[in-house]
Amino acid sequence: MTHHVGTHRVGYAPGVYDLFHVGHLNILRHARSQCDYLVAGVVSDEMARLAKGRDPVVPLVERLEIVRSVRFVDAAFVETVPDKVETWHQVRFDVIFKGDDWRGTDKGRRLERDFAAVGVEVVYFPYTVHTSSTQLRRALDVLAVTAPPEAL
Repeated sequence: MTHHVGTHRVGYAPGVYDLFHVGHLNILRHARSQCDYLVAGVVSDEMARLAKGRDPVVPLVERLEIVRSVRFVDAAFVETVPDKVETWHQVRFDVIFKGDDWRGTDKGRRLERDFAAVGVEVVYFPYTVHTSSTQLRRALDVLAVTAPPEAL
């Protein structure tokens, strides 16, 4: 899946992309503005369960189709392993985009160190997506509890 042509800068933007909203769109738009070819890494249901403790609301095939259809995304890749360097061996990107909630943390420092070893830059973005998805999910939970079944 190597798309590295000449001086093209390949970017990688991993995420669950559940309950897709404008925050996700902004991340992909921003990422694409900083590379020539953007691969969105869509986390599998199993990986999301490991990371967040519950399944995504929207199943993987649908999340993949949505993300793949966004015009800022050149390719979508299903992420099935927790090790991002292992993913890099399959995708071969030059820069990885992460939410700035990773900046200055142990996992962020580990990511930077691991990627420095293979010449990949880590770029942090202002991160609002998690909050928005969580709020959307909370609103859905409230609806499910308060609304009569026929209203949903």
